[in-house]
Amino acid sequence: MPPRSYARLALVLLTGLNFFNYIDRSVLFAVQPLVQAEFHRSDAQFGFLTTAFFLCYMVAAPLVGLLADRYARKWIIVGGAILWSVATLLTAITHTFDALLLRHALVGIGEATFGTIAPAFLADMFGTERRGRIFAMFYIAIPVGTALGYLIGGQLGTAYGWRAPFLVGGIPGLLLAAAMLLVPEPVRGSHDALSETPERGTLRGLARNPAFWTATLGMASMTFALGGLSVWMPTFLSRVRGYPLARANQLFGGITAFNGTVATLVGGWLGDRLLRRSAAAYYWLSAAGMALALPAMLVALYATGSLMFPGIFLAEFFLLINTGPLNAAVVNSVGAHIRATAVAVNIFVIHLLGDALSPTLIGLISDRKSLGYGFATAIVAIVISSAILFFGMRYAPPLAKPAGAVAE
Repeated sequence: MPPRSYARLALVLLTGLNFFNYIDRSVLFAVQPLVQAEFHRSDAQFGFLTTAFFLCYMVAAPLVGLLADRYARKWIIVGGAILWSVATLLTAITHTFDALLLRHALVGIGEATFGTIAPAFLADMFGTERRGRIFAMFYIAIPVGTALGYLIGGQLGTAYGWRAPFLVGGIPGLLLAAAMLLVPEPVRGSHDALSETPERGTLRGLARNPAFWTATLGMASMTFALGGLSVWMPTFLSRVRGYPLARANQLFGGITAFNGTVATLVGGWLGDRLLRRSAAAYYWLSAAGMALALPAMLVALYATGSLMFPGIFLAEFFLLINTGPLNAAVVNSVGAHIRATAVAVNIFVIHLLGDALSPTLIGLISDRKSLGYGFATAIVAIVISSAILFFGMRYAPPLAKPAGAVAE
């Protein structure tokens, strides 16, 4: 098979794995009221399920990153996919809250191996000038998978019980993991076209790499907002706005599916196009998207009647337009030989400061006040993200002549 065909196959398989693991993640949010009815736990305790998932994800990610910068990445991806797929299938025999918590922990460890390595793996198969579009296609699986998780969870959960929808992603995950064995390991750095500096090329330099840290901290604030809203929005629409749970998931899932496709692809295409004019394009576009999302988010959360769903639609569109550009900015901010470790550090930070914290925090505020008060924390996070990313524009690495090498 020609190198380009292997690159496309890797993109399809990794996107598929990403797609099914996000279906698995968001099913819980869709059926959360049903699970709460069985286990009788507070909002804060159910928020901690997501926090526990990300704590395990964060702890595993740095270890995986160090291994991936030294050994063949394909085998680690396959092993992780098998772990989270099997843990997903075991949900069928989960009948206590503690067992559900353990299941989330195992899935978090499995997904860490995939989320840490896949961006670096793809970066070694596609050129710098295409990474906004490539990562848009790869990360389109996040909102679309999340949306389908809401839709599948809302339909199957109400019809067959909350355990049924969790089983959807398990078997496809195992099949995709097996197919990854067909993809060869790419040459590290074979497609880089960025000026090399000590900050980009060494682990010691990573600590003082402003391009990496502004992209990472901006992403962390965005992740705080998106993580909290993703967990609690179906519950908000059902509990606060009075929509039946299945209908709430249909509406929110449909909006997320559309925006996840259109906004993510538009953002990837636009980021690559603007990159021809400015090395800071990925930062600028992401910062502008966060700023434009802010007023729409205020309408979405605090307006009632006919304005609420247009507000949700526009806020989500402008948030998701950042997906491809911001992930490309993180990958481009470091050299190929430390990229998996840098992505692992990025994952650790964005979840520590982001969606490992926000679901529990919003749940705690909801228990004491209301979900509306809890969502105010997401508004603050959006403001912080936009400010950091505008500041980070000055540190974007300059472009250099493309290397022109191909994958193995």
